Amino acid sequence: MSTLFSHFFEKINQISPLEHNFTEVLDSIALKPKTLYFRGKIPENVLKNDQKIRPKTVAIVGSRHNTKYGEEVAYRLAHELGKRGAVVISGLAYGIDSIGHRGCLDAGGVTIAVLGTPIDQIYPRNHTPLAREIIEKDGAIISEYAPGAQIYTKVSFLERNRIISGLADIVVVVEAAEKSGSLNTATHAINQGKEVFAVPGNITNPYSQGCNKLIKQGAIPYTEPDDILRELFHEDFAKKYHKLKQAKLFGDTDAETAILRALAAGARSGDEIMKLSLLPPEVFNQAITLLEIKSRVRSLGMNNWGLI
Repeated sequence: MSTLFSHFFEKINQISPLEHNFTEVLDSIALKPKTLYFRGKIPENVLKNDQKIRPKTVAIVGSRHNTKYGEEVAYRLAHELGKRGAVVISGLAYGIDSIGHRGCLDAGGVTIAVLGTPIDQIYPRNHTPLAREIIEKDGAIISEYAPGAQIYTKVSFLERNRIISGLADIVVVVEAAEKSGSLNTATHAINQGKEVFAVPGNITNPYSQGCNKLIKQGAIPYTEPDDILRELFHEDFAKKYHKLKQAKLFGDTDAETAILRALAAGARSGDEIMKLSLLPPEVFNQAITLLEIKSRVRSLGMNNWGLI
């Protein structure tokens, strides 16, 4: 490691949350921090449609004792978020937290770790290399506790959860026992008016009981990265859906295209389709058969048809 980077890792910055566009959202949470200490770089607003907006931000939290299932889910979600330019927030802890950071970093994304310890005390110490990598790749390590501060650790880790959820647009709980700090983060998120997703799990797995309980209480079940990406980038998804819908109205021949557009206009019976498409029976029969083989249309019986 270069001397320059080592010095950069040691540099500690101090700001009020209101001093930066990324952290000013903390001004609206309960028990808002007066001061934040950080190492690295806090994300700036991004340009979209000629406007600068805060980057989309997702907190990924969960058990320190994750299963392989939890690891796969957390890593894949964080990786997809990193690819799309969303910032991943977590707590640098063992288990799901560190997996979330790693998935985002591997995708070339930016991730933020919020500590429950003073800014000069990386915890767990084994994650010091991960903390360095987060900083090196344009992320940040954040704490509300000054260097050398004397804290009651059990309380401080619960207190930092309000900052994790406060910085996020969405909170995703991947795995959590019935009594878990991750559920504390989810509670803060709910009180802050944030959307909470939980990964459903095996009902016999103790590390899924917390998530399953959250879902029973109204959290949104998480099943794939698109669940989150659709919430974050709904305009992009609407455009994508529109393009897919338009693409479905084009066949491999003029006759197929005419049939697909007639079906999209509401025609169902063969006679209605032929009337709208101006196709003679022999051309219609051949084209509709090929469309059915290609899984573009399906028979509804009695010479009625529908789009797939």
